[in-house]
Amino acid sequence: MQRREFLRFCAVSAAANAASTEALAAADAKPHFYTRTRLLDAAGKPMHAARVPAHRTLVFHYPYDATPCFLLNLGRPLETLAKLRTADEHEYEWRGGVGPARSVVAYSAICAHKLAYPTRDISFISFRTERSDRNRHGNVIHCCAEHSQYDPAQGARVVAGPAPQPLAAILLEHDRASDELYAVGTLGGEMFDKFFEKYSVRLQLERGSSTPRTVGANAIVTELEAYCRQQVKC
Repeated sequence: MQRREFLRFCAVSAAANAASTEALAAADAKPHFYTRTRLLDAAGKPMHAARVPAHRTLVFHYPYDATPCFLLNLGRPLETLAKLRTADEHEYEWRGGVGPARSVVAYSAICAHKLAYPTRDISFISFRTERSDRNRHGNVIHCCAEHSQYDPAQGARVVAGPAPQPLAAILLEHDRASDELYAVGTLGGEMFDKFFEKYSVRLQLERGSSTPRTVGANAIVTELEAYCRQQVKC
């Protein structure tokens, strides 16, 4: 089997498509690794990178079963190095997408400002291709709660609004032989501790527990329209 290609978020050279876990751990980006979780489509079959629909907002949960993430195909190769900084001034490097066209990326769907996130009932945050009075950029992840906007083609860099840092990137592993995708960790400023603290009562009611539970070997990927009853547009 071909050695799997890690998401080039990690600080490795552009030529190192077969970078090892050891090399990633030693990189300046200092990724945080969690469970290696295979992404599945709504039918429970492996999600192939080549079949991720372009310009659609897809949702899965990682690294905990209560923390949503966005899976996006931006429809073009993403090979630009983005140097980013967390709210507490830690620098890291994001190096683009995975898949045959290097166009597939993933991010935590928890807004870095006031922790708005997609629920089953409503979502104030999603990927928007169109421009509007409130979204003059287009092709950004836009949180309508306070109008923070993130550029997913640049490591979810903040391009508008009050968010103090980019969305945390979800590290993806691409198996070139099978075209399957795996979530393996995060890069950047995580908001998970604050998330579980802020929403402890809600999570207790919805899940029967507010204790973080890591995901297992598989995670289902769903289109936001199917996952959430209402999307707030702005």
